[in-house]
Amino acid sequence: MREIEMAVTADDGVAISGTLAVPDGDGPHPAMVLTWPMGLDREADRGGNRLGLGRPMAEALAAKGVISYRFDPRGTGRTPGGGRTVPLARYRQDAATVLRAVADLPGVSTVGAIGYSEGAQQAAWLAAHAGAASAVLLGCTAQTGEEVYLWGAARWGKDDLPRSIRLALRLFGRTPEDQARRLFARVKSGAPRIYGVPVSRAFREWLVHDPKKDLAAIHVPVLAIIGDKDLHVDVDDLDVIDDLVPGPVETRRFPDLTHLLRRDPGPASRSTYREQYTRPVDPELLEEVAAFVSSAGRAGGAGDARRCP
Repeated sequence: MREIEMAVTADDGVAISGTLAVPDGDGPHPAMVLTWPMGLDREADRGGNRLGLGRPMAEALAAKGVISYRFDPRGTGRTPGGGRTVPLARYRQDAATVLRAVADLPGVSTVGAIGYSEGAQQAAWLAAHAGAASAVLLGCTAQTGEEVYLWGAARWGKDDLPRSIRLALRLFGRTPEDQARRLFARVKSGAPRIYGVPVSRAFREWLVHDPKKDLAAIHVPVLAIIGDKDLHVDVDDLDVIDDLVPGPVETRRFPDLTHLLRRDPGPASRSTYREQYTRPVDPELLEEVAAFVSSAGRAGGAGDARRCP
């Protein structure tokens, strides 16, 4: 596998920085654009929370003869821009620009999208509206952001909640769900900060965004994976995705897999996240994704036989 630093210019002039991973051998190759949640860099890292998904995914894809491009969303890593006023649609338009740029590379046959968590909703949007030839949805919800948080709040133990939320619950005697509803009411009313944390426009829009419309407009192959230890996304959303997507769809419930894409054999709890971050992404997950992408990409057409960059 060869890695090449490559920047893509957004329509407003922002240079989106990323890494193109090219497998050995001549093309044409299928390609995938990797999308993560806002605030995570190309490796799906943010500060001490280092998911470390980018390079392992690129390596797994390259082993199957698949090109990948992982990039820093605006305001992260080496991509400038970002800020609290950037709308959700801007991040999606950037991803669409990246998708077109990868499709224009020599040696690329088809281009799909792999997304994780909120980034999986972006991958679904790319498949529904921007011409992605396939989509892999990892930890993808079929609910609004607000519904996702309320679902999680009903299941988290007290050790799973942020310290500020635990303090508020002790002071006011509320349930986690009640406290979450109050917080979302403040966010939707336009409060600039919640517990001292700035609230971005994109987050406000994500809270009310319903991904069902995008899922119902996907006619290309889809692989959706959710772990049965996921405390952020309801594993039963796989059934919703299966019902909504009109194109070919495969769903996988991974045993013991958490939202961090690691296996955790004990009771589901966010208290184990620190330990999970010290381990690599589940290799069976990577293998399954790469096998699906390779099969879907090669079924999509022979493409251009020019060499890869």
